[in-house]
Parts: sequence; C-alpha cells; structure tokens
Amino acid sequence: MARESFEKALSGLEKAVENLEKEDLSLEEALRWFEQGVERLVLCRKTLEDAENKVEVLLKERGGQFKTRPFDVDQQEG
Repeated sequence: MARESFEKALSGLEKAVENLEKEDLSLEEALRWFEQGVERLVLCRKTLEDAENKVEVLLKERGGQFKTRPFDVDQQEG
C-alpha cells in the first residue's frame, strides 16, 4: 500500500483536531478521532524528517561554526 501524501495526512490531522474540539462527541468517537490524528501526526513528522535529511546535513566545523552540504544517502547508509 502506498504511503499517504504529506498534504493528505496533514489535512486528515486537521480534520481530526476539528472533530475533537466538538463538545458533543461520545468517548468512542473521540478515541477514534484521536487515534486517526496520532497516526497522521506520526506520518507528517516522519515525512518532514525525511525531507530535512534529504535537503541538507548540518556539519559542525572547528570553532563552533556551522556549514551545510547536500545530504548523501550512500554515505549515511554505509
């Protein structure tokens, strides 16, 4: 099964939050929306972390200065 897109997961998370803010939810409905929200939050976080790693790797140089360079998948997996 293909992984849900970031945008779709974020939209689902927003929908879960909106529904959880309703005062007329039963406990079962609230738990279902909470579970769906957590699942989408985990997916969004993972997608953002993956994107960050692909864009750049932060390296600390001598003297405490930082520089960036492109992320190298082969170097990280080796």
